[in-house]
This record gives sequence, C-alpha cells and structure tokens, in this order.
Amino acid sequence: MKRFVSFVLVLTMLTGLLIGCTSKDADTNEANNVKEVEEVDAVDKNTEEEGNVKIAEMEEILMSQLEPMPELNGGEKIGVLVISLTNPFWSNMKDKYEKAGEELGIDVEVLSAPTEDDTTSQLETLDGMIVKDYDAIVFSPIDGNNLIPGLLRANQANVPVINLGPGVNQDALKEQDGHLDGVITVDFENQGRMVAEDMLKQMPDGGKVAIIQGIPGAGQSEGRTKGAKEVFENTEGIELVSVQPGNWDRNTAYNIATDLIQAHPDLKGIFACNDVMALAAVEALETADKKDGVIVYGVDFTEEAQAAIKEGRLDGSITYSPSVYTKAALLLSLKVVQGQEIEGPVYSPLAIVNQENVDDFDGWK
Repeated sequence: MKRFVSFVLVLTMLTGLLIGCTSKDADTNEANNVKEVEEVDAVDKNTEEEGNVKIAEMEEILMSQLEPMPELNGGEKIGVLVISLTNPFWSNMKDKYEKAGEELGIDVEVLSAPTEDDTTSQLETLDGMIVKDYDAIVFSPIDGNNLIPGLLRANQANVPVINLGPGVNQDALKEQDGHLDGVITVDFENQGRMVAEDMLKQMPDGGKVAIIQGIPGAGQSEGRTKGAKEVFENTEGIELVSVQPGNWDRNTAYNIATDLIQAHPDLKGIFACNDVMALAAVEALETADKKDGVIVYGVDFTEEAQAAIKEGRLDGSITYSPSVYTKAALLLSLKVVQGQEIEGPVYSPLAIVNQENVDDFDGWK
C-alpha cells in the first residue's frame, strides 16, 4: 500500500512538473512571438519613416521655389489635363492631384486623352476645358506641339495655363504670340544621366547597352534618351548598340527587347524611358532565359516597378514624389491666379531607386 501511495505521489509530482514546463514554454514562445511581431512592425515603421523623410526633403526643396505661398482654401477651380490614364504613372498622378486639391481647398477636375499617342483627342479635350469655368489649367502634353493651338485659344480666353512635366515647344508657341503662365517640371536629361550612371556602377566590366525610348518628339523621351546617350557614349568600354522608340507601349517594348537579345546575345544593359517598357523588357529577357547578367532600369518607380525591384527582377528606376509634385503644381496655379509674379520654371528633385535602397522607399507616394 505504501509503495502504491509513493508511486501516486511521484506520478503527481512528475505531472505537475510537465504541466509547469509546458506552460512555461508556451508563455516563453508566446513572448518570443510577440517580440518578433514587434520587431517586424518596428522594421516596417522604420522603412516607412525613411520614405517619409525622403518625401519631406523633396517637399522642402520644391516649396522653397514657390515662396511666397499663395492664399489657400479660396475654392478656386483648377482643370488638369494629363496624358492618358492607361499608363499607371498618370493614373497615380490623377489620384495625387485630387488628394492635393482636397488638402489645399481647391476644386480639381482631371481629364486625359484615351491613349498615350492620341494627340488629336488630347487637343480636343483641352479645347473643351477652355470653355469651362476653370480659374487655370495645368496640362502635360503628349508631345511638344500637339497642344499649341489650344494654348493659343486659352491665351485669348485669358485662362492661365501651367505646363507640368513634358514640355511645350515654347519657341513655336512664342512665334504665334502665345505664352505659358507657369512651368513645373523635372530635368529629363538629368534623369537619363542619373539612370545611366547608376546602371554602369553595376557593369564594372562594361559591355553592350540599348535604350528603348518613348514616343519620338515627346519631351521626356527625348530628354531621358539624350542624357543616357551622353553617359553611355562617353564611357570607355560601353557600346550603345541600339536606340529604338517603344512608344510607351508594353507590347512594342517587349518585341524590341526580344529582337535585341537575338541580335546581341551578349547585351549587358537596357534603359527603358518608363517603367511600363522596362518591365516588358524584363519579361522578354525572362522568357528567353537571358535576364541573369542583363541590367534593366526604367523611370517613374510605379507600384509594379517597386514590387519588381524588391523581387530582384527589375534593377532600378528613378523617381520624384508624385504627391509633392502635384501639390506644387496646384500651388503654382494658385500663385498665377492670385496675381503673384512667377520667376522661371520650378524643378522637382530626383531620386534613384535600386535593389540596394528600395526598402528605404516603403511608404513612397
């Protein structure tokens, strides 16, 4: 009997120890899990804060060019004409214009051409905007000349016109006694130079490179191409083997990239003048099992490009903050409407994004 009691006592103690250990382990695991979640949240928060810091730096540079600031919340109505909402860059810009309008107390309406090469429709849309009751119109032309007739009509109707981004052929505009009331843009040639220089850092042994342009004659396409060509052609060990227009089109760029790797199997780099075409080039390289060893960069840092850079598929892009850019454009419009003097173009700063620093751009907008 005593042996039985002793056995029961030992069994009870062992059971208690096991339960205690299990409970303790569970508490420890739970604590570790909480710690891991907190660490992940902290990393996410830090990367997002880094992105916000970069945005704040860009905003400070842009806003300093707009001093003194206009009066806000006056209920002005601003019309915005972008290129085409079929391009994710311009679709995002529409969203940012509307949010900036809400922040500044401006009634904003964003319109566009149906496609990126429909110059006639974009001009017709501008003509329709001129007869509305906008206090000013912000516009981004498909090419340097397609909107000039509409801008002349806007001048005659005393509707201020502010050119954002791709530039108008101002010499041709002035020859017809037309004018712009404001310009806000980026240095497109510098975009091309910065991209080419960053690409070459990843090509220490040199090699063959190619450029896929946008629409011939479009200011951003011509500028980016010129800047990149200057770097490529003046760098020893680099051979620029092709410059072809991709017309901002994914399918066209895919076909160009496919032909390039067939004609130049030792190709080492492709610069596409926007992310849509750059991602198409990546797809063509992947289909041909040629992506390894070929550096591909785009322009605009769209959400799709950001994801592709993080995945290691796209090598880089160049960007500026769309939220700050559109806000600055609307503030410039208000300055014009309120009769403030405008001195020269306003330029947005630029930032290169690649696989090394892409996490710093989490929260980018």
